[in-house]
Amino acid sequence: MTVSSRQERRSPVMADVARVAGVSHQTVSRVLNDHPNVRTETRTRVLAAIDQLGYRRNLVARALVTRHSRTLGVVSFDTTLYGPASTVYGIEQAARAAGYFVSIVSLRTIDRAGVREALDYLAEQGVDGIVVVAPQRSAASALADLPPGVPAVAVEGDHGGDVSVVSVDQFEGARLATEHLIGLGHETVWHVRGPLDWLEAEGRIAGWRAALNMAGRPVPEPLPGDWSPRSGYEAGRLLARIPEVTAVFVANDQMALGVLRAFAEAGVDVPGRISVAGFDDVPESEFFSPPLTTVRQDFGAVGRHSIAMLLKQIEEGQARSRERFVVPPEFKVRASTSSARR
Repeated sequence: MTVSSRQERRSPVMADVARVAGVSHQTVSRVLNDHPNVRTETRTRVLAAIDQLGYRRNLVARALVTRHSRTLGVVSFDTTLYGPASTVYGIEQAARAAGYFVSIVSLRTIDRAGVREALDYLAEQGVDGIVVVAPQRSAASALADLPPGVPAVAVEGDHGGDVSVVSVDQFEGARLATEHLIGLGHETVWHVRGPLDWLEAEGRIAGWRAALNMAGRPVPEPLPGDWSPRSGYEAGRLLARIPEVTAVFVANDQMALGVLRAFAEAGVDVPGRISVAGFDDVPESEFFSPPLTTVRQDFGAVGRHSIAMLLKQIEEGQARSRERFVVPPEFKVRASTSSARR
């Protein structure tokens, strides 16, 4: 290979942009950093040279100059589940819209040691801030180990901690679903809960129980679930054998799918004999049989508010803040719920 061929294949650098645009190296730098003291015609010429050459700025060099990597870290858990996966997607889209790259660490299991290792890894990468999707108590407690001086926000975290938190109002969503079923004339509402360590499951149980207590209705013992359709199916088989069951609030749509399957196999008409409501509004829920009444979570809003909160800390030079933002849920009524039979 000749010297000239190696030169032809090298990536363009800032000096090449300056040469093609007929400006100085410093002027190209000012354009790249969006400096206001650049004439419009000069800026246009530099941008045209960048496009012509296919120039990509050196992010490492930029970070050394600005002391910002333009990268945010995200720690998440079990992105095979609809809620965590949608939350991470919302965060990533909001970060990209704000001009930031995202580095994601996904943990198979959440424990304090694992979260601490993920946080240390991201801090070593020089991220400007960290978002931790902390749906479990074990993850929320690990936030105490955040590296000092690193801006951070928790999503679905413990509102009693020392880190800013963005979350959907799980209590309110469960209350809306339960009150809807009570309003249809059902004497009480049974519940298939999520895993006990999950903060979302706790909020949904609390909202369900509060609505029943407020209406003066009996509160049945919740049936255990683990967010999977299989656990919903097992709960549905039990519920189908209890004659007094006329309404069920299920803590997520995937378990509700299992409940519906069990009811169909047992010959239980939905909503004729038993009404079923879920939580999440997964894309498939309107195509369940019957279409599922459920609670929608706005994961896009969660992403936007968490990134806005984090960027505020970064821009203001705050090591940490204790802001709280709660995203309201939206209740979606479909064909899986109806009036109680008299």
